Order: sequence, then structure tokens, then C-alpha cells
Amino acid sequence: MEAPPERPAEQEHQRPPSPPAPARERAPPQAVYHLKWVRWREASAPVVTQNENGPCPLLAVMNALLLAWKVTLPPMMELITAEQLMEYLGDYILDSKPKEISEIQRLNYEQNVSDAMAILHKLQTGLDVNVKFTGVRVFEYTPECIVFDLLDIPLYHGWLVDPQVGDIVKAVGNCSYNQLVEKIICCKQSDNSELRKEGSIAEQFLSSTATQLTYHGLCELTSTVQEGELCVFFRNNHFSTMTKHKGQLYLLVTDQGFLTEDKVVWESLHNVDGDGNFCDSEFHLRPPSDPETVYQGQQDQIDQDYLMALSLQQEQQSRDVSWEQLPEDVSDLELAKKLQEEEDRQASQFYQEQEQAAATPAAATAATTATTTAEGQVKGHLGNCSSSCHWRREGCGSGAAFHAQNPKFGSWHISRRLWACKGGRKRCLGFPGI
Repeated sequence: MEAPPERPAEQEHQRPPSPPAPARERAPPQAVYHLKWVRWREASAPVVTQNENGPCPLLAVMNALLLAWKVTLPPMMELITAEQLMEYLGDYILDSKPKEISEIQRLNYEQNVSDAMAILHKLQTGLDVNVKFTGVRVFEYTPECIVFDLLDIPLYHGWLVDPQVGDIVKAVGNCSYNQLVEKIICCKQSDNSELRKEGSIAEQFLSSTATQLTYHGLCELTSTVQEGELCVFFRNNHFSTMTKHKGQLYLLVTDQGFLTEDKVVWESLHNVDGDGNFCDSEFHLRPPSDPETVYQGQQDQIDQDYLMALSLQQEQQSRDVSWEQLPEDVSDLELAKKLQEEEDRQASQFYQEQEQAAATPAAATAATTATTTAEGQVKGHLGNCSSSCHWRREGCGSGAAFHAQNPKFGSWHISRRLWACKGGRKRCLGFPGI
């Protein structure tokens, strides 16, 4: 048998070029939620808040478990990621396995756990929930509903048809929302006038109940939800933690805007318009801080600061020499003398006020400290001044002392205004930006 022909050495080392490695996609930024600790049933409980509007059933489910003490977080934890929430939820599902059940029940439970784990990630974005208009707990079956059954958290809605309105009951029937939308489209395209009328009635029902909560649904919710029950309420593609206290329904406030509002925990659900009342953890009426009130308080402080600054400015203007009233041909020496006289007058007045304030030792000590600090600044400033500055050439004694011991006018506020220099009279050469 002949040996196979040898391949050339060059051919052995030639290999087809490897395809370029696909670029690694960046993982989406991890969602981070702030925790709000509230007083709940004689203990401190965390509430996961939401900073962006969206469905996020994960928050509704986790808050129901947290308030039911089925899941606990480290005390005073302030931030938590979506991944951490999912870990806590997964651990709870695995730990809550029933113990004394039959073999058939165990297999059924394990299958439900497997199905729930497969769609658990959807809790971060949204679930496919399709309501039916015949009952507050009636939904079209979807795999997502397994999560609520497995966690033993009731899921409610309030978008019901009033059974006393016969034509709407006939038009809607036993349809789910998706089925009703398809029915309306088909009826509007039909040649049958009865079907077109039925489709029009159904379409009007959806339009008039766009809030997805009817008064009949609200009554049914109030009578169906158990006292003290922690559940999840679905409305307008949003999931909220809900409870019932003394016959009244309340929704958990999870808006991050109320993170620092300790007294805002629940919002009453008593009408279909959504304008509920805010309550604290004990369901006492506690309106949140009115933004207008907060703004008004800030504005009042600004107004006070402005009036104080205006008063100081007017006081200073009354003492300052008006540059516009001085003749243009006045010499630098004459101008410096006039400014020195003004400084002497102000210094004399200040010393009188200082002697009165020095009656207490604390005031005298504070004045001495301010004088020592400011005098050091005076020397540093005068050292930087040009020799053409008449305050330095003609003598800055009383002027420097005045500025050193007059802290209420700030650091060199008046001296910057009154120093007269050949560079421009209103501008000291030592501070070219003034």
C-alpha cells in the first residue's frame, strides 16, 4: 500500500482565517431601587420604591411579601437591585414548598415551580395579563398567572360590566379584553346591523371605562378582598400592592418621589378617578408636604435674603461717595483725601457700635478674632497693591482698620469699591478683575 502523498510544509500551516469574534453586547444597566422603611404592624418594614413609571409587577409582589413578613431584608438597607429582588423571590419559592402533600400534589407543585421559574424574569418588565369583565379575580389563563398562585398572592382587577345594563352585558359577554377588541373590529366590518350595533356598544364601553375601573368593580372589590389581606391590584397595565383596612381599600405608595415622606404610605381607593387620599402606615389621613408650600417657604427665605442684601446695599450707597458727582478734573490726591474722610467717619461710627457690642466677653473675643484674621488679609492685599494706589501711598491706616473690623460687609466689599487708583479710580491695581 502506497503511503499518502506528503503535504507541503507551507500547506500544513495554512488555515482558513477564523471568523471575527462577535462583539460582546453590553449588559443592560442593572435596575436599582430605593427602600423606604415604614412602621408597619408594630415593626419596621421596607417598601421597594419605583423611580420610573411602568408595570413592574416584581415590586408589587415583593412588597406584598415584605409587608406579610414572608421575605425579610437586612435592617436599614437603603438600596436593592432587581437581581437581588429576584434572588430573594426565588429563595422564597424554593423554601415555601409544602411538606405534607401527596405524590400527585408534589409533582403538580414541582411542575408549577418549573413553569414559574421560566417566566420569573418577566416580573421585571411586565406580565401578559388579560382581564375578563365578569369578576374581579377572573383573568384569561396565561402562564404568568402561575406566579401569583404559587406565591399565594391574590390578583385582582376592577374592570367589570354592571350586570344591570343589559345591552352592555350582551355586547361584552364572557370575552376577555383581547377577545373583545377583536370582536369590535369584526362587528364594525359586518354587514349585519345588529352586529354593528353590538360592536358600537362594546366600543363605547371600553371608551367610557378607560380608567379600567368601574363603580360596580369597585363595589365588588370592596366586598371580595378580605380584611387585612395583602394582594396585588392590576389596572392600566400597572401592578400595585393593595390591602383592606376597616372596609376601605388602600394602594401602597411606591413612587420614589415620596421616599422621604414618612407619613405617606397608603393611598385610598374609593373612586374610579384615581384621586385618593394619602395615609400613613396606620391609615390615618396624612397629606404629603405640598410642593407649593415647600416652594413658598424657600421663596420666603430668598425674599428675606434679598431684603437684607438690599438694605445693606442702600446703607452702603448712602455712605459711598458718588463717583458721578465728582468733577472729572479732580486729582488723585484730592479724591484719596475725600475717600479717607469717608472711611474715618465710618470707622468712628463702627468703633462706637463695637464698644457697645463688647459689653459681653463672648462678643469681645469674636471681634478680636475677626480683627486678627482680617488684618492679615489687609496686609496681604496691600502688599499686592501697586505703589500708584493712593490708599497705600497716602496711608491706609483707618481704612484698613475699618475693613479689618467690619465683618458684616464681607471680605473687602467696600474696599474694592472705594480704592482709587490711577488705573481707573474704581479699580485697584492689586485686583485687576474688580
